[in-house]
Amino acid sequence: MKKEELFRKLRQATSQQFDMPEQPVKGITYPDVVKQFIEMSRTVGGKVIEASQKDDLNQIIRTAYPDAEVFASNVKGIKADRNPDTVATAQELNGTDVGIVQGEVAVAENGCVWIPQTMKEKAVCFISEELVILVRRDQIVNNMHEAYTRIRMNDYGYGTFISGPSKTADIEQALVMGAQAARGVTVIIVS
Repeated sequence: MKKEELFRKLRQATSQQFDMPEQPVKGITYPDVVKQFIEMSRTVGGKVIEASQKDDLNQIIRTAYPDAEVFASNVKGIKADRNPDTVATAQELNGTDVGIVQGEVAVAENGCVWIPQTMKEKAVCFISEELVILVRRDQIVNNMHEAYTRIRMNDYGYGTFISGPSKTADIEQALVMGAQAARGVTVIIVS
């Protein structure tokens, strides 16, 4: 069935149409967006660490992942063994224990963080066993409506929302962590 034929059939089956609301839909708001973000992040299986600009982020990350051997990042000031900007291919990031990326906007409503592609090889966001997302405290918003007003595409033209570790459940209801991406996600909120 061709696309236009499908649309025609759908239009024929539409019995009532509704006009768009005159007022834009306002999303949910919270009295404390940081507290709500932390709660939702934990609900979806993530971890959250609060830090100040004076804290040594490298030490915080190494303490959170004491057994990790290979770190990958292009974030300024983060010490890493691999840089997704300088590897020849994305495959060179395979075997990364901890990937560290910079988040742009965090959403209290669902615990997700917008991560624009700021690196040559975006695979670091998905191939790392554990993902650490750095986000500024003042970049936490209430809801997706607010988040979308802040998103600006860069030259790479790609970004993704990540909310907690990758997970899937099969028909037998067996939950598998890290099925398509990181087994664990830690968000470090920097004030």
